[in-house]
Amino acid sequence: MQTPPDRRSFLKTTTAAAAGAALTSTIAKTAHAAGSDEIRFVLVGCGGRGTGAAAQIFNSKGNVKLVAVADAFAKNAENAIKALSRGENKSKIDVPPERVFVGLDAYKAAIDVDADLVIIATPPGYKPQQFEYAVNKGRHIFMEKPVATDAVGVRRVLASVEESKKKNLMVAIGLQRRHEPQYMETIERIHGGAIGDVLSQQVYWNGGGIWYRNRNEGQTEMEFQTNNWYHFNWVCGDQICEQHIHNLDVGCWVKGMYPVECNGMGANSQRMGGDATKSQIFDHTFCEYTFPDGTKMFSQGRHLSGGWNHVGEFVQGTKGTADPSGEIFGENAWKFAGERLNGHQQEQHDLIEALMRGEIYNEGEYGAHSTFTAILGREACYSGKIVKWDELLETGRELAPGIDSFTMQSEVPASARPGENGMYPIPVPGKYSPFA
Repeated sequence: MQTPPDRRSFLKTTTAAAAGAALTSTIAKTAHAAGSDEIRFVLVGCGGRGTGAAAQIFNSKGNVKLVAVADAFAKNAENAIKALSRGENKSKIDVPPERVFVGLDAYKAAIDVDADLVIIATPPGYKPQQFEYAVNKGRHIFMEKPVATDAVGVRRVLASVEESKKKNLMVAIGLQRRHEPQYMETIERIHGGAIGDVLSQQVYWNGGGIWYRNRNEGQTEMEFQTNNWYHFNWVCGDQICEQHIHNLDVGCWVKGMYPVECNGMGANSQRMGGDATKSQIFDHTFCEYTFPDGTKMFSQGRHLSGGWNHVGEFVQGTKGTADPSGEIFGENAWKFAGERLNGHQQEQHDLIEALMRGEIYNEGEYGAHSTFTAILGREACYSGKIVKWDELLETGRELAPGIDSFTMQSEVPASARPGENGMYPIPVPGKYSPFA
């Protein structure tokens, strides 16, 4: 095996190969030549998750510096810089006003800034074009899950993943359970036969609800929906995509494969008190996924105040059962005894330390496929029909045509346009079609 290059050579080589001589970053040409090991990064999406990811990068062992931010809203960018500048992290920020970018196209200016790494933590409907732009610019990338909201977006991400591999770029995806030792060791044991053949699984994300941001006077509809993004399918993908994806990803990881079809049920009956002038996403979904070998994964996703709350996974095998978060039951009973690390922090440790070692990994493909698993389930629930993976990926409907040219004055997509009564369209099982 060849010895990996040192980190200075690695960043220099990958940046140059990815972006071309005309776009090779200044850090690759000068800072590393001068002996600096600084990793410069930009943040696209300054909400809670983006700010959190940046803080966790600051907590890593790397010599890191935030050099630009971008958000759809100026207030979010301002709040992120303020929150990240507290204490000793202040020295890790170099974001003058001219490198604070605002608007739906602000990601381009931020990614254009001389940097090694881009953090993309925007609403998922906006991610495919942002990811594509970062890959085209030759940047290493951390992108939060989910990576898209429809089949068109997933195909676009998968195409960009292939480009990122050709350019030898780091692509990390925010499915943090993949970096938690309790999950890693348990699933390794399952793959080693600890519970025999996997027969079925149950995965859950049942919680009490989510935030809602009231409409402000003078807001355009696009501003309202972008600011209130969790409640609109084109920009959020529904609860099954935005949150439940974690558990679906674990189930597919356990199986080492993705489902070929899904049927499901669900509705919007209690969200926001049933007020369709505020939200269009379902408040509960139930899915039956079928894998290529015929085994099943049963999925519950729900937002219900006062109901049974549970987030987790459970696996049945021919020799026992397992909780993938750290326990096996049956003839090979075992319980994880190591330190249970915070996955959000650990994924940033792993990312920065790999860059420091001059190594890369690429999580883009499973990030896109796990996202599509959630989309497959959503479309099965929305339609009330059995939906096939291959057919949906090829011909699934596009929720936000023209998204690359959206501004805050643009009309929102037809899939989320309110009627004369102010009510947003909610998919009706039996009538809704998943296909273009």
